[in-house]
Amino acid sequence: MTNRRIAKLFALALFAVAAYATTVVTAVAAAAQSASTAKPLTGLAGAIAKARADSARLPYVKADIEFMSSMMHHHAQAIVMAKWAPTHGANPELQRLCERIINAQTDEIALMSRWLEARNQPVPTPNPAGMTMQMSGMEHTMLMPGMLTEAQMQELDAARGATFDRLFLTGMIQHHRGAVSMVKELFAAYGAGQDETIFKFANDVEVDQTTEINRMFQMLLTVGAP
Repeated sequence: MTNRRIAKLFALALFAVAAYATTVVTAVAAAAQSASTAKPLTGLAGAIAKARADSARLPYVKADIEFMSSMMHHHAQAIVMAKWAPTHGANPELQRLCERIINAQTDEIALMSRWLEARNQPVPTPNPAGMTMQMSGMEHTMLMPGMLTEAQMQELDAARGATFDRLFLTGMIQHHRGAVSMVKELFAAYGAGQDETIFKFANDVEVDQTTEINRMFQMLLTVGAP
């Protein structure tokens, strides 16, 4: 093979290498441009993607799950009690308080449900009688702290007027104190309460219900003794 032919073949080889390199660079640049100009997810798809990403980053432990699940039942009983106010002759001030309890705790049940669902945890059906548990092959209902017993609920439902007001206030003070104790128990558990949503929600429960406890004590003074 002559030197001239060798030089020609060498030149063709260089051309082929250069062409391949150009193709690779072009493909990489196109991919980079596509990635940079890709539209971000919006609407429901974007919200779901963000929720999943957030839930994967935020820490939560068993105590957080138990708190949210238990508080759903706790709130359910408070809502039942508050809904009796208009039909049981409660005074106007108490009816206004009950409206606030219904609205606030209905929204909070929805928040707790979403939180559990986003973390692929079972979402319980809120039960005003408490949490149903299986023990020794039988169903048992467990009351959360502060929840009224079946007998207390029956007594409240049978009351009217000032008697209802008094029983409601004493019962809801007991109920709210139980919720506050659940918050304290949550924060006492190792690693619990670090999730941003739970931290804010639990603090709101403690502050709001402590405020309502103080308000209900003042309202009791106007109801009088039985």
